[in-house]
Amino acid sequence: MYDEQQRPDHGPLAGFTVGVTAARRADELGALLQRRGAAVLHAPALRIVPLSDDSELLAATKEVIHKSPDVVIATTAIGFRGWIEAADGWGLGEDLLDRLRGVELLARGPKVKGSIRAAGLTEEWSPSSESMAEVLDRLMEEGVEGRRIAIQLHGEPLPGFVEALRAGGAEVLGVPVYRWMPPEDIGPVDRLLDATVSRGLDALTFTSAPAAASLLSRAEERGLLPELLAALNHDVLPACVGPVTALPLQAQGIDTIQPERFRLGPLVQILCQELPGRARTLPIAGHRVEIRGHAVLVDGELKPVPPAGMSLMRALSRRPGWVVARADLLRALPGAGRDEHAVETAMARLRTALGAPKLIQTVVKRGYRLALDPVADTKYADV
Repeated sequence: MYDEQQRPDHGPLAGFTVGVTAARRADELGALLQRRGAAVLHAPALRIVPLSDDSELLAATKEVIHKSPDVVIATTAIGFRGWIEAADGWGLGEDLLDRLRGVELLARGPKVKGSIRAAGLTEEWSPSSESMAEVLDRLMEEGVEGRRIAIQLHGEPLPGFVEALRAGGAEVLGVPVYRWMPPEDIGPVDRLLDATVSRGLDALTFTSAPAAASLLSRAEERGLLPELLAALNHDVLPACVGPVTALPLQAQGIDTIQPERFRLGPLVQILCQELPGRARTLPIAGHRVEIRGHAVLVDGELKPVPPAGMSLMRALSRRPGWVVARADLLRALPGAGRDEHAVETAMARLRTALGAPKLIQTVVKRGYRLALDPVADTKYADV
């Protein structure tokens, strides 16, 4: 029998496949996921225009220098550093720093404060919540009528933020530190979409709102939007680094999970909590069997299973203990055609992969069933 106290030798995400849409810091996110056992499918949904090539940023930088704002809001560490570096490249670095020394400089969070101080500047204030809503509250309390406010944009929508400032009488200048563009190679995005729609993923991660919007847009172009939304609503867990990132998905009626702290580490941690909790666990033939995305845990031991075998295992687990006909199992196999021999072949491989042949019983002339433990029969009879 399975010992509940034994320590697994696999990570909490072993047996799960997680999609990564990030362009920036994708390697870091992928490494965090793989370290915890996940298989990772990466497809950058966007690419970032290099700062020094961006004429819009150059124009905004010159405007800040020549027409001093009263307030400058720095929103991301990488964006603020990139702005200073780009200004240096244009020969405007010192002029920009001199101008920023004379304004009310607000930092959205601790990482941004670090970048500001590394540039030899000092922020006047930073919200404890790292929330732009708190920044807006402070500005509105101070009064913004007649004030010039420059805000470092970072590819994320800021719903209502700029509008509220302008409604209060402020003049707002957006500083587009980098711009998002579609990926040059759309192939990986299409493969990620296909994997999501076919339920080849267990979770899909988003670290920016533009990436989420881009993936939805590509799905619509391919006529896959209804299928994508159905997958994200029912089978593939959408995980966002924060509420702003989730906005394009929420607009399509998709509920997402988000960590309390908007960082990559907490994003991975919430997946470590949520995905194992969604796995089906059953008492079968004296074993504890947990059915994950591309693997099965038998008494805590990870058993990788081929895709066809996982399709059969999921079909059997929908009615544990009940006989599932070969014809129904054949329909569950991807691209199996009409030959029921394909079921027998896939079943033999599944049993070999599980390493415990008695988990699945053959019922002569009828089909197959999971050998659900007798004490569990009543509990699962109507599943």
